[in-house]
Amino acid sequence: MSTHDASAASSIADQVSEFTEGFNARIGADATKVFDDEQSGLRDAGVPASAVRLGDTIVDATLVDTAGDEVSLSETVGESAAVLVFYRGAWCPYCNLTLKTYQADLLPRLRERGVALVAISPQTPEGSERSVANGGLEFPVLSDPGNVLVRALGIQTEPAAGARAVHSDLGFDVADSNADATADVPFPTVLVVDRDGKVVFADVHVDYTTRTEVDDVVAAVDALDAPRPS
Repeated sequence: MSTHDASAASSIADQVSEFTEGFNARIGADATKVFDDEQSGLRDAGVPASAVRLGDTIVDATLVDTAGDEVSLSETVGESAAVLVFYRGAWCPYCNLTLKTYQADLLPRLRERGVALVAISPQTPEGSERSVANGGLEFPVLSDPGNVLVRALGIQTEPAAGARAVHSDLGFDVADSNADATADVPFPTVLVVDRDGKVVFADVHVDYTTRTEVDDVVAAVDALDAPRPS
């Protein structure tokens, strides 16, 4: 069975469903309802009108690598097209399973196509390093301190107050992981940008338990070089 066939048998959605079943059993009905209500509210509100959309051009940004050094997004991507993955942090199990899946199944396919893969979160460099360790990641994992790029893209949000209270009960707080000590996080988002930085695919997930599947990203990348209809 090929890598692609194996991954198709275990989509991100399938992995999320399996994880959530066990997670909800562990945290109990009350905490589960808090998270369910949060996710329902996010879905009802929908994607912000100001969120990045097709045809937008990504501005360059100063980010921070796992060593704590400043790097520009343009330098990291180089002259290739790129897939940019915005995620909440290493504390988020949905992010971890998504990044691990991207490492296993998406990265090899992007390498074949000469396309860069970069993951970005508001974490400290130490948090980014935990993301790398969690997924054995071999692509750049960068910090966006203060969510400067995320705000420019219109995809900034924060956990609901009730969810943060449950987080605290579970032993952590988002603000402790973020470089600016706030609880601001991006909506999980995947952008495909061409060599000029123009967005050709934008998938913003307001419900953080859902993510962009590998095949959808690859299809968007392949469309970059597809002949345009006359």
